[in-house]
Amino acid sequence: MFDFQENVPLKNYTSLKIGGPAEFFYQPTNIEQLKTAIVWAKLHSHKITLLGGGTNTLVSDEGVKGLVICMRKFAGIESKLENENLRITALAGTPKSLLLKEFLKYKLAPAEFLAGLPGDVAGGVVMNAGIGEVTIRPREFCEIVDWVEVLRDGQLVVLQKKDLEFTYRKSKGWQPGIITRAGFTWPNLEDVQVVERVKNLNRARLTKQPLELPNAGSVFINPPGYKSGKLIEECGLKGYRIGDAMISEKHANFIVNVGHAKATDVLQLIKHTQDTVLEMKGVSLHPEWILLGF
Repeated sequence: MFDFQENVPLKNYTSLKIGGPAEFFYQPTNIEQLKTAIVWAKLHSHKITLLGGGTNTLVSDEGVKGLVICMRKFAGIESKLENENLRITALAGTPKSLLLKEFLKYKLAPAEFLAGLPGDVAGGVVMNAGIGEVTIRPREFCEIVDWVEVLRDGQLVVLQKKDLEFTYRKSKGWQPGIITRAGFTWPNLEDVQVVERVKNLNRARLTKQPLELPNAGSVFINPPGYKSGKLIEECGLKGYRIGDAMISEKHANFIVNVGHAKATDVLQLIKHTQDTVLEMKGVSLHPEWILLGF
């Protein structure tokens, strides 16, 4: 039996705390449940929408029609040392924070760039998640991904790194399908300083990013040669507000929900920011968020 829920408020499953109801909602915990959900949706001609950790995501105030498959419970991680490498296998919905802990356990360099990255493993692959600090290596998911497993037409397909194409905040080659697992590899070369550097990075992010308020991570991709946050700040937009959506006073490339913001407030704020930066700086800003239900 397929035990789905109806009219589930998606604001409870997004880091911005914004979003209307899912017409149908389901959280699989294993491959068979995921397959059953897909078959049910196709049988009833319902659109399928995937929701991961709910970061980098803006959900419409009207909600999402069809079946929303939330991958939060589709989580689990394993690691082993093999041929002088650490190999990690993680299910799609595994939080990046657990991936960080595995690398940190062995005092390996990837822990540093993973510190503070929100969301889940599949989202990291899809978005080629990373950081802007050029002095840190590795600094993007493409540097640690070994393979991904994709559910495609009811079958599980394993794609090696060479089959994937990673660019700035994007990846190709795994589509069509749903990422179900990912494998990561890194040389087992202990870096005794990495634990302290991770602690320092986490402390720094608490002071520089508005982690105390609902947000969805960085709003805009950094244009070539620029930092989006710096451009927005130089335009005097820190603290600018539409409804309860506000450009963070800590970091201008964050939009925070200071009360009961609506998706329409956020979209208007994004548009105002783009128009202002283009007019004052001559630079186009492009959001990196995923929009659902629009």
